[in-house]
Amino acid sequence: MREFIVEADGGSRGNPGPAGYGAVVIDAATGETLAERAEYIGVATNNVAEYRGLIAGLRAAHELDPTATVHVRMDSKLVIEQMSGRWKIKHPDMKPLAFEAARVFPPAQVTYEWIPREQNKHADRLANEAMDAEKRGERWSAADSTAELEAADAKAASAAGGHAPTAAEGTRTTVAEGAGTTAAEGAGTTAAAPSSGWAPADMGAPATFVLLRHGETPLTPQKRFSGSGGSDPALSAAGRGQAERVGAALARRGTVQAIVSSPLARTRETAGIVAARLGLDVTVEEGLRETDFGAWEGLTFGEVRERYPDDLTAWLADPEARPTGGGESFAATADRVAAARDKLIAAYAGRTVLLVTHVTPIKTLVRLALGAPPESLFRMELSAASLSAIAYYADGNASVRLFNDTSHLRG
Repeated sequence: MREFIVEADGGSRGNPGPAGYGAVVIDAATGETLAERAEYIGVATNNVAEYRGLIAGLRAAHELDPTATVHVRMDSKLVIEQMSGRWKIKHPDMKPLAFEAARVFPPAQVTYEWIPREQNKHADRLANEAMDAEKRGERWSAADSTAELEAADAKAASAAGGHAPTAAEGTRTTVAEGAGTTAAEGAGTTAAAPSSGWAPADMGAPATFVLLRHGETPLTPQKRFSGSGGSDPALSAAGRGQAERVGAALARRGTVQAIVSSPLARTRETAGIVAARLGLDVTVEEGLRETDFGAWEGLTFGEVRERYPDDLTAWLADPEARPTGGGESFAATADRVAAARDKLIAAYAGRTVLLVTHVTPIKTLVRLALGAPPESLFRMELSAASLSAIAYYADGNASVRLFNDTSHLRG
């Protein structure tokens, strides 16, 4: 039976940002390179790119010999531990990728090993070649690749006690689950610290999201579920006044450069009032809408507990559970919000943007930035017309700068 070694890697220039993967299949007996794969995959996180590299490597090995045994070597601790079954896969972006990778070969034919980054140069260079090719408006070509030669040179230099960095080295950063994912993904493990490699210390201005919860509606003081599946109420007189005060406060600060709103009426009305004060247009982003609370829309928490006690208990305990009547789970909301976040980070890199949205999307963005577990959503208080802020840096780090500030509503 033949034995292959698959080395795979992925990188994101921004995390999330322009991303690509690289994979190489090696004959375990001779050390000969049998196949190389690399591809630019658009805007994605490091972890998504790493999983895509793994899948490409396994498929290349399968094309060579579906009966072979495969030993996977990667410098992603997250991917190796998850595919080995030692860490749980909780993040919704990772689950389908891991499932896809596990289907290529029967599990008994594949083993996994973590290696230091220095031992994964070939795949790393393939990933960078794919990203560089896209930057030039081209597609990666195996015929033009020098990854194998560069990896060999780096290995020789390392053995001699030196270092031979290439121009592309250091464009890849590594974070346990990316800017918008869970640091506790590995069941009790600690997230790896970001590594900037040879990248310059000055990463430029971050994309800063100022997060504004809409002003009050008639349902707000009554603390009723009001998501995207209900009556879509407009602002009350109190809510319009709150929006005016937010606009005045943001005008004094003078930092907001663009405004993006959820499509729901209360957020578009809040955004419109603020935009008129700042002299800006409003862009609508579907991914910023509130969770659909199904049959719970318009009810208080107590009414839901009385009518649907079992469904409520399940919803409080499991982010995958959906509200009664086909509502949206918090896991599905997180997936949607993370996708919107990634798109907006790419669109507004280095700028300050006001996102006018709702309780769950704002709490979700904060949770993902902190790497906090899903249950943290129930441990945050977010007032109507409050301001929060998160900065997203080029190395993939996110910094929560403000949360639930209501000082502009006083006096």
